[in-house]
Amino acid sequence: MARTKEQKKEIIEKLQTIMKDAQSLVFVNIHGLKVSDATVMRRKLKSDKVGLFVAKKSLTARALDANKYAGTMPDLAGEFALAYSTDLIAPARGVYEFQNKFKDRVVITGGVFEGKYLSQEEMTVIAAIPPLATLHGMFVNLINSPIQGLVMALDQMSKKQGAAPVA
Repeated sequence: MARTKEQKKEIIEKLQTIMKDAQSLVFVNIHGLKVSDATVMRRKLKSDKVGLFVAKKSLTARALDANKYAGTMPDLAGEFALAYSTDLIAPARGVYEFQNKFKDRVVITGGVFEGKYLSQEEMTVIAAIPPLATLHGMFVNLINSPIQGLVMALDQMSKKQGAAPVA
C-alpha cells in the first residue's frame, strides 16, 4: 500500500530525530531475513540499547542529505534497515554478530561514525572491536604478563638453589 505524503513526512522526521540523537548509524541490508529472525535480532539489539528502524531507501536518503555528513554516502542496497545508538560501537557490533549468524541475509553496507560516512569495510572493522570489558581484561593481562614471568623466573632460580619455592 502506498504511503501518503503526510506519512512520508512523519517517517523523514523520525529518521532525522534518530540521526540527531545517535552517535553512530549502521546501514544494514536485510534481504531474505525471516520475520522470526528479524524479531530475534531486534530484541537482542534492544537489550544492548540499539534501535533498528526499517524505512524506504529514498526516505532515508532524504533524511541523510538533510544532516550533511562528511564524505560520500555508501550505496543503500537491498531491503534497508538502520541500526542506531548513543554508543559509538554498539550498533556495528550488534549487527556484525547477526551478520555472522545469518550469512548473506544480514550485511553491513556502511554507516555514519563520528559525523562521517564510512564504507562497508570500515564499519566492519569498527564492528570487530571487542567490548570494553574485554579490552580491560586484555590490558590487565598485558600488564600482568611481565610480572608473572618474573615470578616464574625467581621460582626456578630458588628451586635450583634448593630454597623454599616462591608462592
